[in-house]
Amino acid sequence: MTEQEVLKALECVRHPGRGDKDIVALGMVHAVEAAEGKVTVTLGFPKRRDPLTEYLVGSTRATLNREFPGVENEVKTVVVDEAPAKKKTNVLDLDLEQVKDIRHIIGIASGKGGVGKSTVAVNLAVALARMGYRVGLADADVYGPSVPVMTGTEGHVPEAIEEDDGKQWILPAEKFGVKWMSIGYFADRGQALIWRGPMACNALKQMILQVQWGELDFLLIDMPPGTGDIHISLVHDIPMEGAVIVTTPQNVALADVEKGVNMFGNKGVDKPVFGIIENMSWFTPEEHPDERYYIFGQGGGVAMARALGVDLLGQVPLVQGIRESGDEGEPVALGSRPDGLAFLEIASRLAEKLEKK
Repeated sequence: MTEQEVLKALECVRHPGRGDKDIVALGMVHAVEAAEGKVTVTLGFPKRRDPLTEYLVGSTRATLNREFPGVENEVKTVVVDEAPAKKKTNVLDLDLEQVKDIRHIIGIASGKGGVGKSTVAVNLAVALARMGYRVGLADADVYGPSVPVMTGTEGHVPEAIEEDDGKQWILPAEKFGVKWMSIGYFADRGQALIWRGPMACNALKQMILQVQWGELDFLLIDMPPGTGDIHISLVHDIPMEGAVIVTTPQNVALADVEKGVNMFGNKGVDKPVFGIIENMSWFTPEEHPDERYYIFGQGGGVAMARALGVDLLGQVPLVQGIRESGDEGEPVALGSRPDGLAFLEIASRLAEKLEKK
């Protein structure tokens, strides 16, 4: 393994905000140390904060892991001087400027994976947009970003714009009347994002606070499954109004719902849970819409909502069309089938609850 081999490998790491050029061509690779069994790459960044710093560091590390398996790697960063002609040297602070015109910021959470949280989040966003609300969705599930596939926005490369005072903002994708932002827009399909907790937290804050959302009625945040430091960091750093928790009817999922409700109710978090959405409540064959088969059990979400003292916002049937529509990038909430109507009813209940506050 030589320095040239490392540089060649890093040509696949591209900066979306700078014409999608690679970091080698941009001169961002400040140094490469290639020794037997270890490679160290130092990336140079200007004094003003690059809004994609965490993404570029993570992508560099992922590339080294992929191209040189079994070789220990380290990615460092240094501050480099900008050209004298540069006058915009303001440091971009991650403040709340870009979310000040958003009326409701709601987390979509789940106690465990595999309950269809992202499917619910995407369709809830589309349903709210169909009702006339201005809606955005931030895909904060950094380890499994699925919004690009579900919305048919794969291949979208967000544009970064810079204001006269040196501040940089990222423009979201727009489709189905919803503004979308996902870490998946900055990574190749199938690329693993190997990030530790602090790095993931910083990247998520950038994905939300450095996006030019404009005026919105609702910003939904598709949170990672489970409970942990990412969730706590998001709640502390993002002015989330509260959360909605997604579950399935079976007992193993419902036990994790209680953990999620307790996390948001913890004194250190103290955010309300606006309700539970029970996904995959029953199976309905598309050709027999009146038939119901409770393959995951029946009434679990109702019982859990009652036991925890929160509302059941609605139940979503398991229909083959939901999976197919998600894979094809056409959310079922765009249609008028029973599954699509279920999301419209849930969106209506959530909006009514929040508008009454």
